[in-house]
Amino acid sequence: MSKRSVLRWLCSAWILLGFGSKRIAFAEEREIGIGSKSFTESVVLGEVLSHLVRSTGARTEHRAELGGTQILWQALQTGEIDAYVDYTGTIREEILADAIRQGTKIESENDMRSALALKKIVMSERIGFNNTYALGMKRSVAERLSISKISDLRNHPQLELGLSDEFFERKDGWRPLKEKYSLPQTQIKVMDHNLAYRGLEKDSIAVADLYTTDPEIQYYDLVALEDDLGFFPVYYAVVLMRQDLVAHAPKAAEAILKIQGLISPEAMSAMSAQVRLDRRPETIVAGEFLNKQLNLSLALPKEGPWASLSKGIQRILSTTGEHLFLVLVSLGLAILTAIPLGIIAAGNETIGQTVLGIVGVIQTLPSMALLVFMMPLFALFDMGIGPAPAIMALFLYSLLPIVRGTYSGLKQIPAAIRESAEVLGLDAKARLKLVELPLALPSILSGVKTAAVINVGTATIGALIGAGGYGSPILTGIRLNDLGLILQGAVPAALMALAVQYGFALLEKRIVSPGLLGT
Repeated sequence: MSKRSVLRWLCSAWILLGFGSKRIAFAEEREIGIGSKSFTESVVLGEVLSHLVRSTGARTEHRAELGGTQILWQALQTGEIDAYVDYTGTIREEILADAIRQGTKIESENDMRSALALKKIVMSERIGFNNTYALGMKRSVAERLSISKISDLRNHPQLELGLSDEFFERKDGWRPLKEKYSLPQTQIKVMDHNLAYRGLEKDSIAVADLYTTDPEIQYYDLVALEDDLGFFPVYYAVVLMRQDLVAHAPKAAEAILKIQGLISPEAMSAMSAQVRLDRRPETIVAGEFLNKQLNLSLALPKEGPWASLSKGIQRILSTTGEHLFLVLVSLGLAILTAIPLGIIAAGNETIGQTVLGIVGVIQTLPSMALLVFMMPLFALFDMGIGPAPAIMALFLYSLLPIVRGTYSGLKQIPAAIRESAEVLGLDAKARLKLVELPLALPSILSGVKTAAVINVGTATIGALIGAGGYGSPILTGIRLNDLGLILQGAVPAALMALAVQYGFALLEKRIVSPGLLGT
């Protein structure tokens, strides 16, 4: 194969990627996008906004559980979502941190509105409750150790803390809190916020970060330690909404703002409790609240065992299609790219080591870091969340096994066979097509199979940026402490990986010469 042919093949792969991404974007067009973070209160509030939009007759899509603040904020700025609920403390300390560092005075909520207006974002009035951070402990442990406020932790350096990843990294999170209080604790476990409650219950950790409206505080009999040095700012819930939403969907924007002053701390905690503790669907809980408070007549899904079973089956079918899409598209692009790269690498030792080194480095990057790195790149094309960045991350992870499989298969061909092909008068292109690639096929297929299995497992993290797939029920199950939901994602993913292994074994028997298989 000539270098020109290889380059043409590579260009075709990238054209397909661009075309596929655009098709993804078109397929996901929606009238109004609502976002939410990956904790229950945010998901419930996302459902409230979605119901309000639908009450005007507009179409909407709730992009639920999109990770943390920066993912939602970036999606709002690029127009991939039109509104979501955030908190004044988060807005000041995270979203507007750069503006404050540059000298912008932001002390009041009106200052926040002015700063956000410059970014073409509208900030509503308060929704009605303050959900600030706190450090919490099991009441029995706190009483036994005589701990009632955060400064008391200085006397107990042995205590192990379980902190959410966002709180651990935030500018109003663990590190500045530790510095302000001179806390001596060094045993820190970074974990999902929802898992920390179970850690407290089982005494595997002693202290965790809490949201003060979380129903688990009462359910697990926890105590929120007094912030005696006044570290945590207030976190009043507000809606962040794109200015252009007011222009192209004024009725929907007006409906969204009906949430202002509507939800008390008690009401928010009660709705979260229904979801987290009573296992009721967020959309039903949010809809019932709006029907009662605003006298709406929202049509809500039915509840009950049969409804749950039907929803479970629909979820499995939907997530299977999404997962297959992520795996097949990323793997197809990787095959189109990696096999030519492997051919080039095998033909030139210097180039080969460079190519193997690059794809090897990519493989060592943490999957989450690679996924997050893809988001701002695709945000330039208004595709920062959804399948496109997830496909790109999976594509990059697939390169090493296929490139190495192609490279190894070609390099292991005996020199005598190559010489025999030359004696027969075959040119380089014919030798590659008729002799070298068929002989290297078992190694190439092994690399493709490895990449496919890796993709099946790694694709689950795509749910963090709204790519769907089996990661969606897994994340929801972790958030709700629902083993059934976790299994709805984990079991099909394992079965798909087994199916991939079996499918490639059959394919190998059909297309590889029996002599090469040792049969």
